[in-house]
Amino acid sequence: MAEPASPKNFDSGFVPGRHIIDTYGNGGFRFAGMSHRGSLLLLPSGVRAWDVTSPQAIDRTSLRPVQVEAAGIELLLVGTGLDIAAIDPSLRGWLKDAGIGLDVMQTGAAARTYNILVAENRKVAAALIVVA
Repeated sequence: MAEPASPKNFDSGFVPGRHIIDTYGNGGFRFAGMSHRGSLLLLPSGVRAWDVTSPQAIDRTSLRPVQVEAAGIELLLVGTGLDIAAIDPSLRGWLKDAGIGLDVMQTGAAARTYNILVAENRKVAAALIVVA
């Protein structure tokens, strides 16, 4: 008899591969059979814990992993929580210079849009601020 599969572990803050978001809210996300409390950065290389908790904290440093993977990203979806928040125009220009489009929306809408675009095998990434 085969051993039962051990649950996936997100303790390292990174899981390789593209994964859809199963659920969100209550301070976290469920994906790939795991749950995570806090914000997420979903990139072509995998899912990362993201220490951003407010739209004001989104800057070049917090989005550096997006820039590193720019060749595999055409669109970055940013979920800013329960409300849509403005993103610094210089940050939008920085992403555009890297060849990445930017769409800012509520976290729920960003998660749903990300799931659709991943299912279509599009070059998409998402930066999702956790919703309480």
